[in-house]
Amino acid sequence: MSSQTDPFVRRHIGPRPADQQQMLSTLGYESLDALMQAAIPAGIRQDLDGLPAALSEAEALSTLRELAERNRPGVAMIGLGYHPTITPAVIRRNVLEDPSWYTAYTPYQPEISQGRLEALLNFQTMVADLTGLTTANSSLLDEGTAAGEALTLIRRATKGKDGQPVVIDAGLLPQTQAVIATRAEAMGIELVTADLADGVPDVEAAGIVIAYPRADGRIVDPSPAIEAAHATGGLAVVVADPLALVLLTSPGSLGADVVVGSSQRFGVPMFYGGPHAGFMAVREGLERHLPGRLVGVSVDSAGRPAYRLALQTREQHIRREKATSNICTAQVLLAVAASMYAVYHGPDGLRRIAEHVNAQARALAAGLTAGGVELVSDTFFDTVVAHVPGRAADVVKAAHADGIHLRHVDDDHVGITTAETTTDAHVAQVLAAFGLEQSDATGAASLPQALVRTDEVLQHPVFHEHRSETQMLRYLRKLSDRDYALDRGMIPLGSCTMKLNAAAEMEPISYPGFADLHPFVPAEDAGGMIELVETLESWLATVTGYAGVSIQPNAGSQGELAGLLAIRGYHRSRGDDHRDVCLIPGSAHGTNAASAVMAGMRVVIVKSSERGEVDLDDLRGQCEAHADDLAAIMVTYPSTHGVYEHGIRELCDIVHEHGGQVYVDGANLNALLGHAQPGQFGGDVSHLNLHKTFCIPHGGGGPGVGPVAVAEHLVPFLPSHPLHPVADRREGIGAISAAPYGSAGILPIPYAYIAMMGTDGLTEATSVAVLSANYVAKRLESAFPVLYAGDHGLVAHECILDVRPSVKAAGLSVDDVAKRLIDYGFHAPTMSFPVAGTLMVEPTESEDLGELDRFCDAMLAIRSEIDAVAAGEHPADDNPMANAPHTARELVDWSHGYPIATGCFPSGSTDDKYWPPVGRIDQAYGDRNLACSCPPVEAFA
Repeated sequence: MSSQTDPFVRRHIGPRPADQQQMLSTLGYESLDALMQAAIPAGIRQDLDGLPAALSEAEALSTLRELAERNRPGVAMIGLGYHPTITPAVIRRNVLEDPSWYTAYTPYQPEISQGRLEALLNFQTMVADLTGLTTANSSLLDEGTAAGEALTLIRRATKGKDGQPVVIDAGLLPQTQAVIATRAEAMGIELVTADLADGVPDVEAAGIVIAYPRADGRIVDPSPAIEAAHATGGLAVVVADPLALVLLTSPGSLGADVVVGSSQRFGVPMFYGGPHAGFMAVREGLERHLPGRLVGVSVDSAGRPAYRLALQTREQHIRREKATSNICTAQVLLAVAASMYAVYHGPDGLRRIAEHVNAQARALAAGLTAGGVELVSDTFFDTVVAHVPGRAADVVKAAHADGIHLRHVDDDHVGITTAETTTDAHVAQVLAAFGLEQSDATGAASLPQALVRTDEVLQHPVFHEHRSETQMLRYLRKLSDRDYALDRGMIPLGSCTMKLNAAAEMEPISYPGFADLHPFVPAEDAGGMIELVETLESWLATVTGYAGVSIQPNAGSQGELAGLLAIRGYHRSRGDDHRDVCLIPGSAHGTNAASAVMAGMRVVIVKSSERGEVDLDDLRGQCEAHADDLAAIMVTYPSTHGVYEHGIRELCDIVHEHGGQVYVDGANLNALLGHAQPGQFGGDVSHLNLHKTFCIPHGGGGPGVGPVAVAEHLVPFLPSHPLHPVADRREGIGAISAAPYGSAGILPIPYAYIAMMGTDGLTEATSVAVLSANYVAKRLESAFPVLYAGDHGLVAHECILDVRPSVKAAGLSVDDVAKRLIDYGFHAPTMSFPVAGTLMVEPTESEDLGELDRFCDAMLAIRSEIDAVAAGEHPADDNPMANAPHTARELVDWSHGYPIATGCFPSGSTDDKYWPPVGRIDQAYGDRNLACSCPPVEAFA
């Protein structure tokens, strides 16, 4: 069908035209245009222009298929941390391609997140076992950023060593070294790079970061470097390959304090560099220094074990400007896939895979040495580097002609890395590229005998119980059934934009031309992907009004960091090195302050007015006080309170007058797209959340993409990468993520979204998002006052409901409202942000009128229940609110003083009832009794 007869926008937007008119009538407006004219300040309104005409689904998929087919993945034997792998079909179909997994949100409401929390606990247990350390987190973004996070952990955990350098192993992957260098320079940490294979430099260091194995394949015992770090009171960080650790002695048993790496080769496609789940594990005593998220075990209201995020607010919402890490750095969906790969194969299967990888590398080494080719090392796991003086380019070219990608190390060296997918035929092709015949030799042992692993790993029953596909399928189904995701109903989370992730947008990420592409293949072999990226970057520049965009940051937090580093680079280029103050409104998301600290800036808070807007008088005072050292302001627009502030242009002017740059956080771009452009109303830089406005699914807490968009004068300060396929983007402010294009594998999703929506569709989506938020606010204002509003009493795309007066009168809390919504079949809105004790609701444009009304009816019913408690109709300690959520188990032994129907079926419907698998979880108990690996099965008896 053509786009004229089959417009995608009609399926993306939930309310039908007649429903929109009904909603508009409720608000007193005749049209969407009239509503938006009233809501958005005239001074910033600007029509969108410059996008191509909208495509139908069939046309968009045809375009993306053509782009994918222009890529030549070949057989990737480049290595450098990216490996071909086999995603078991049951995991691909039932995790990566299943909306019950990919449309879920971060498990901040643990009672309705037990499935993915268990999967993440499996991931943590897997990583802890393989690394030999006590506690692992539930994923980071990639290996490079995990190593960068290790720097800040060293700084936090080593007392009295401020100013001391960190020693970096020259054997680390080049992209890992590049990300570490970017992070270290921003935070003022001195790095000393040394080849630890030749010994540890004589320097008193805060820490040492060690490669195990090295980028050149060599396996060097990390013990001397670990001992050297400990001798001076420093920490030892080991960067490890988890598949190699199946066969190699664990770093933890050798004394390592921290281990980081990537779980990509555990069944996650290369995706041209991402998304992939990085990891970090720490020894006992360092748990509270872990960045990101940590899943732990607590108990529910019945005393049964239950999973939840441990210490979940310690950085983002409590420490704020004192934070040295950013909790919004996770790859949950990919961590789930990697953990299920271990569940699927078990320890025996992983050992077989690891031994196969090593055997193929040994066969390759034997063939090369038999042909007179010298190897850099005779110890290796999967990577062999051949010394071929002056012939490297010829060998790589010959292999390339036969469909094999090798690594051109330099003029004299070629790197070859084997993988799970490597066959005898591949080995023969590589040897032929060297001009050699295939050898029958299997090769001598290549793992140092002293470093061969002897202990058992993955002994928890979960890694032994699911050997058949039937068992595996049912396990995945059991876990997904415990969760609440968008496939069940609305997730009205303010600031998070949980909207439709259409199947047509998702489908192309599985095309082999995208999924199987190594990030370091020659540019000519990635022509379709590079065109997709450059087109998407240009579209994003167009819709935001900026001059340039970099897609490299692989999370919103990374986009924030990249934007601030661009500002800092700009100031330094002008000799303004002293400009290091970042102004942040008191209502801002906690990630803003954390990112500013990580960019080496000092945070100064700007007050908010009673209307929830930035206090411009306080802003002027702060700008004047810091006229000599002001670097930037970070401001969210519309405001974090969900209001279009009239003063945004004036705010930008004030900051510019005092020499600062304006960072407009793109978290709320879903309220602007098609109607206003940050780059045109005063912004110098913004990050964009593609997992919000542009439909990349949240995946239970990642993947995300946070590209950074900048004005013309900041374009030279966009992220660079030493291995970028575009030569002129290899030098610059440094790498933000491990891969040149970050999580490139999921970029077909926003590409498809923009291509199918077009200018009119994007504009209408924003209008309907604003309509839906105002409709909800209007229906609920008599029960729960809307805390902040702009002109004509209108909000933007979200509203803050003040539940405090009503729950206080009843002796209840906002938590009780959130948990009671579960009984009604809903995920709660954002709780206690940006105002403690309130609920922030964002319905998005994707929810239909029936679902909006269902939510409003539930909230009104809950208000009646609150009033009943306040009136004494229910005891304070035994009422439907305080006991929520109610589980099916309670039906067996009902002990409450109100009817079962009141507690369990408050909406009156028993059809398709969602039952939370656990009761109210005791968060404090879990923090006091930190347990962060799989509990024994007996715990659930």
